[in-house]
Amino acid sequence: MDTATISLHDNAHSHDHDHAHEHHELSFIQKYIFSTDHKVIAKQFLFVALFFLMIGGFMAMLIRWQLAFPGEAIPLIGQFLPDTWVAGGAIQPNFYAQLLSMHGTVMIFLVIIPLSVGSFGNQCIPLMIGTDDMALPKLNMFSFWLVPPAGLLVFFGFFVEGGSAAAGWTSYPTLAPLADKGQTLWLIGMFLVGFSSIMGAVNYITTILNKRAKGMTMFRMPLTVWALFITAVLITLGTPVLAAAISMQFMDQFLHTSFFMPDNLVHAKGALYSGGGQPILWQHLFWFYSHPAVYIMILPTMGIVSDVMSTFARKPVFGYKAMIFALMGIAFLGFIVWGHHMFQSGMNPLLGTTFMLSTIVIAVPSAIKIFNWLGTLWRGNIKFATANLNAIAFIATFVIGGLSGIFMASAPVDIYIHDTYFIVAHIHYVLFGGSLFGIFAGIYYWFPKMFGKMLNESLGRKHFYWTFLFFNLTFYPMHILGVGGHMRRIYDPYIYDFLKHFQPMNQFISIAAFVLGASQLILIFNIIWSMKYGKNAPRNPWRANTLDWAAPAKPGHGNFDRDITVYRGPYEFSHPDRKLDYWPQWEAPDGVGDESAVSHSEAHSHSGH
Repeated sequence: MDTATISLHDNAHSHDHDHAHEHHELSFIQKYIFSTDHKVIAKQFLFVALFFLMIGGFMAMLIRWQLAFPGEAIPLIGQFLPDTWVAGGAIQPNFYAQLLSMHGTVMIFLVIIPLSVGSFGNQCIPLMIGTDDMALPKLNMFSFWLVPPAGLLVFFGFFVEGGSAAAGWTSYPTLAPLADKGQTLWLIGMFLVGFSSIMGAVNYITTILNKRAKGMTMFRMPLTVWALFITAVLITLGTPVLAAAISMQFMDQFLHTSFFMPDNLVHAKGALYSGGGQPILWQHLFWFYSHPAVYIMILPTMGIVSDVMSTFARKPVFGYKAMIFALMGIAFLGFIVWGHHMFQSGMNPLLGTTFMLSTIVIAVPSAIKIFNWLGTLWRGNIKFATANLNAIAFIATFVIGGLSGIFMASAPVDIYIHDTYFIVAHIHYVLFGGSLFGIFAGIYYWFPKMFGKMLNESLGRKHFYWTFLFFNLTFYPMHILGVGGHMRRIYDPYIYDFLKHFQPMNQFISIAAFVLGASQLILIFNIIWSMKYGKNAPRNPWRANTLDWAAPAKPGHGNFDRDITVYRGPYEFSHPDRKLDYWPQWEAPDGVGDESAVSHSEAHSHSGH
């Protein structure tokens, strides 16, 4: 008997004992705050990331107000903001630069990565591979508890001398090493986030390789687990490079080394640098991590969308193995395309051509995935549940973001549109339209398993329709602004005569952005309301096949109330040998017993949701 089977056997027998002793042995703090249970940690990542989502979204609203109505006082709240931020209620230029830097930082490092990798990784991996917990539970706990302090450190920058980080979320030298205390806090916060990511990634890899249930071969794993596994490999290989670069910039800032500081640098602080460093070296190190980071944010949602679509189309994933190899191809190519961010940096043109070609090639595995998702939907018995609507929106917006990326991959085109709002449109179509729609799909899909309650479907649809409509009204016109030469990071468009005729479009975009931001309050309300008043979820509300739905409606510590053996792949929908349109991985070939614990009538009653 292998260790996974023994673990599951012991788990099944100890499950009741856990419940018998939990009340006496575990305090509230142990059970819900400093918990080592992967499901609790998944919820912690979810709540913290949603909190930062609200803050990051608020920053975006302030940015859009300044662009639409430059120099005008912010209504309602402008008079209450500190004088270092506003003058007469209107946003100051320095504070505007800080908002731009912090919005990008928060949304990438404190929202999307904690949600897609932290929350769904913790929620899905042990349940989907049929084990009791992560391989390293305490390391898992530490990986979460580095994130809130990191976020707070970054935000403290707003209240120190000189203000928060204002060198952009890319922290480019020479500006960054010469900045004030806020930039230092940013560096420390990002180092902690990176360390958290590495700990989580090592845990994910170890768990997937060593703790799979009996019969769970690698090619029986759901695509969500595959995507998280490949993401963990990306994090393990890429994040140490960023950590090293941050350490070098920290030394440039405090020890006056010159890793990134060039000769003949003249600046107001009068600090002495030996010189001889290269600012472009930071760009290479930063983008060597940060382009794979784009795929760290998008790959988990590709797995989530695959599982959601298969379940609601009642069809197997089209080209399961091709999807896995496409994920691997995207991850590999993601490491060799970083230079497309640097076409205007002065690097060797021949090297630029190499990066251009490798970037265009990455469209191939991405296209494979798009066609396979469409193949999964084709002629399926599609249920347009809120989770599936978000998954389909993911495909639509990811295609637009991907196609604009192909334009940008061409060096001659990129020279024209670089640092314009075309770039802003592209990154938001990939990271909001892509990652966040995929995350929303995952929240609506796994909420019943996380909280034992059903999210309100009516509120969910309202959230989706408003978000999808106003997302496109916000970000699609930015392509037009960019082609027209509208620069990013600009404080007042009225400074330039050639931008004045774009101002009505800027105002339209801002109004759409305000409605888009307000729409997210529907999701927050739905989550809070459903946790308390939502309908109790059955064990398998979507009639899905993966192992996570074999666990009780709200799993206790230990996850499963039965021994788990895997007999087939994760997407056996509409099998010709079955009366039912699904065939769970854990149900024995003779159909005896295993699925009896899941009342079919109970599951069927929710099939229309």
